[in-house]
Amino acid sequence: MLYKVMDRSRRDFLRSMAMSAALAAVSDLSLPAMAHAADPDKPDKWVKGVCRYCGTGCGVLIGVKNGRAVAIQGDPNNHNAGLLCLKGSLLIPVLNCKERVTQPLVRRQKGGPLTPISWDEALDLMASKFKDSIAKYGPDSVAWYGSGQCLTEESYLANKIFKGGFGTNNVDGNPRLCMASAVGGYTTTFGKDEPMGSYEDIDKATCFFIIGSNTSEAHPVLFRRVARRKQVEPGVKIIVADPRRTNTSRIADIHIAFRPGTDLALMHSMAWVIIHEELDNPRFWNRHVNFINPEGQPATFEDYKAFLEQYRPEKVAEICQIPVQQIYDAGRIFAESAATMSLWCMGINQRVQGVFANNLIHNLHLLTGQICRPGATSFSLTGQPNACGGVRDTGSLAHLLPAGRQVANPKHRAEMEQLWGLPQGRISPKVGPHTVALFEALGRSEIRCVIICETNPAHTLPNLNKFHKAMSNPDAFIVSIEAFPDAVTLQFADLVLAPAFWCERDGVYGCGERRYSLTEKAVDGPGQVRPTVNTLVEFAKRAGVDPKLVNFKNAEDVWNEWRMVSKGTTYDFSGMTRERLRKESGILWPCPSEDHPGTPMRFVRGVDPLVPANHPTRVFFYGKPDGRACIFMRPAKGAAEEPDQDYPLYLTSMRVIDHWHTATMTGKVPELLKANPAAFVEINSADAAKYNIKHGEMVIVETRRDAIALPARVSDICRPGLIAVPFFDAKKLVNKLFLDATDPGSREPEYKICAARLRKA
Repeated sequence: MLYKVMDRSRRDFLRSMAMSAALAAVSDLSLPAMAHAADPDKPDKWVKGVCRYCGTGCGVLIGVKNGRAVAIQGDPNNHNAGLLCLKGSLLIPVLNCKERVTQPLVRRQKGGPLTPISWDEALDLMASKFKDSIAKYGPDSVAWYGSGQCLTEESYLANKIFKGGFGTNNVDGNPRLCMASAVGGYTTTFGKDEPMGSYEDIDKATCFFIIGSNTSEAHPVLFRRVARRKQVEPGVKIIVADPRRTNTSRIADIHIAFRPGTDLALMHSMAWVIIHEELDNPRFWNRHVNFINPEGQPATFEDYKAFLEQYRPEKVAEICQIPVQQIYDAGRIFAESAATMSLWCMGINQRVQGVFANNLIHNLHLLTGQICRPGATSFSLTGQPNACGGVRDTGSLAHLLPAGRQVANPKHRAEMEQLWGLPQGRISPKVGPHTVALFEALGRSEIRCVIICETNPAHTLPNLNKFHKAMSNPDAFIVSIEAFPDAVTLQFADLVLAPAFWCERDGVYGCGERRYSLTEKAVDGPGQVRPTVNTLVEFAKRAGVDPKLVNFKNAEDVWNEWRMVSKGTTYDFSGMTRERLRKESGILWPCPSEDHPGTPMRFVRGVDPLVPANHPTRVFFYGKPDGRACIFMRPAKGAAEEPDQDYPLYLTSMRVIDHWHTATMTGKVPELLKANPAAFVEINSADAAKYNIKHGEMVIVETRRDAIALPARVSDICRPGLIAVPFFDAKKLVNKLFLDATDPGSREPEYKICAARLRKA
């Protein structure tokens, strides 16, 4: 049973899981979906839903008996084919845990305790604070900070209330901290956000280029699918580029442990190899690509070739501190494979050069024609269950409007005003502040009221001491919609609202492959919890928003409006009725009609319904005016803060398989908490010897912002000169160590690199 498995050490457990995956792959069997049953009796019914954790978006079936969730198993009809990871298999204890916010709470005075308040009083207080702030200081004095964990209906509704009802674009969310650079990379290269491929490509790829992703721990179900692909077809090659020797890298044919911050130079050098060994695909790039120089102007292939001369492998090998042969091998394997799939995540995105790094991954695919074919695609992995379908698609960021529209575009604002029945000019042309700027504005009293929904910024923001001070501003009125009372953000909240959690209400998640799936309501929530859609509708009415703008009874009403807003756009999923979503285990957009099966590959004639059937070319990047994607000559630059004499080490953030984000959920599961109870610092054995540090000893990790004591884990995982810390532990807020420098294009912070030093505690 699972409990007995968890009595073993974490390393033993991971090893057994890896061996099981390999055995299942070799024997052509599937791993069984794990089920956690608090009740030994058979459930009365199984209700279809989606896992609450990462952006993989695994389908689940929730077993219900006597009105209580008692078991979980993987949905065999969804993309995960019945498989769940360890965390997903233990979701039932999270749902049924005693530590829940079950009624509204208010802090009568700053620094005082949170005490119960009725829903009527809570909503009246919230509405009056927002109305007064708008009346005195204007609509830009209020804000919404959402989450990739909110339902699509919640994000769309909040976006409409703030941008259409209040008239402010002060709407952002935590996908700014994890996926904004991926958005920037897709939109600048292809003209439209989100991957063109799907998870099906994993089963057809013959080469995987995994960079900046510890897939085995962050996306275990997808990693198992990659491992199975290699086991079934031994000729499949895996290239892992990561300064850490993770479990992901241990199945790689080539592990490129480059010096942190030099991956842009590495990818340019791979492109140099591809061109100079005539492994590029001129037929493809001549027809489908524009070259763009460092100044953003049109260029030629010869210009690009000349630009790459500064990234010759021999020079870049010295910069990256890697064997030069690895660059040649990686470039050749990438180009010569029958179908290459790139996978990446936070190691690429959470950088001041994050958008550029995304562009360079796309460059390699466009240069070789390894794109828009089965198994050949550049695929960004998503961190949260609904960062794509709930925030990126609905336009719930400061610069966006729904379905790919832009705040700065007058035509797009006019379209949304017409769709929402607003007077002309109602939507502000002023782009709102990105996440870091939003909380800075809260500290300066420029923003005075903010709703924080299903996220924990007092734990997740970088340079936390700065933002804890901002959230302590006596002028600020902070509302937190949060299910778990131990979230650090509740320490700063003036009002806490109790939401229905996961399958206690119905709604849609959109995962990383453009798949929209419905979580149906399975059980009633405890105490006085309410669906957030209902809370937002009631708040908006009391705050003075035109009732016609929020004329919704439930999440299904919101979904049906959002479907119509998408109609005719490049995000068109108007064919995804609620009834279809109840019957099917997810559908991939575009899906423009109720009889359309969904789209596994975008931009391809005969597959993507948005490419005309009579289009003269098979591939058409319709996000660009001329239908051509871009290969960018992006200069390789270093991090915002590099090691120096005083702080000689690189510090990076990382994740562990046992916990998700701030552990407000996984920390409720004894098995997971036992496996990894507290934060630590990974140190390479050579560095440990240099500092006379032994495994398990307490050390001080110090940056220019703060210092934290952590136990040392000495191993070969980090390359020499690099240390790594996980961020799940609320008692050790390691994000106090990281700086809040952001990518100038995406405004995503650089969590992956800063300068640090070590000493014994």
